[in-house]
Amino acid sequence: MEDFDQLLREMEAFAEKQHVPIIWESGRQAFIDAVDEAKPHRILEIGTAIGYSALLMLAHAAEDAEITTLELSPERYEQAKAYIARSPYAGRVHQLLGDAGELLTQLDGPYDLVFIDAAKGQYPDYLHKVLPLLAPDAVILADNVLFRGYVRGGIQAPRRFRTIVKRLRAYIDEVEHLPGAETEILEHGDGLAMTRFRRNNL
Repeated sequence: MEDFDQLLREMEAFAEKQHVPIIWESGRQAFIDAVDEAKPHRILEIGTAIGYSALLMLAHAAEDAEITTLELSPERYEQAKAYIARSPYAGRVHQLLGDAGELLTQLDGPYDLVFIDAAKGQYPDYLHKVLPLLAPDAVILADNVLFRGYVRGGIQAPRRFRTIVKRLRAYIDEVEHLPGAETEILEHGDGLAMTRFRRNNL
């Protein structure tokens, strides 16, 4: 088995060269800390990309953790498959190819941790579909919720981003008012929303 840290560095270099979105370096530690704190056993990821965040989560989750990860792009799916096969966690990653909005309706929970990092304009829809799949003390992490400073930074979003910004604001508003949950917006990177559930009232 090759060195895991070396594999991660290789993935980071590939992502930078090929412009593949992965967890921003400036927000990576906050993401790792959140997974470390939750120590999840069952993880659901919406947006595999090349598998970087899936492997990062498994490295900091419970020792028996497994992850189900959803990806729309066949190319990204195959890239992730190749990287994951070279990792120590190959047997604990379940990759699904297809539209997350459809796949989410076919899954069975409960999941201890959900990581949302796919189409930003679909975050509210993803939220509604994952709520029935959550364990009582689950954590939802959603990346890029501040979206380049347009969501809460007081900067006017270009026209092409206005729908995304509107929907990300709707997502933040919803998670901040969920019964039995507390949401914190970490401003590292591009904004990471961390929603913790404290009792089973979903």
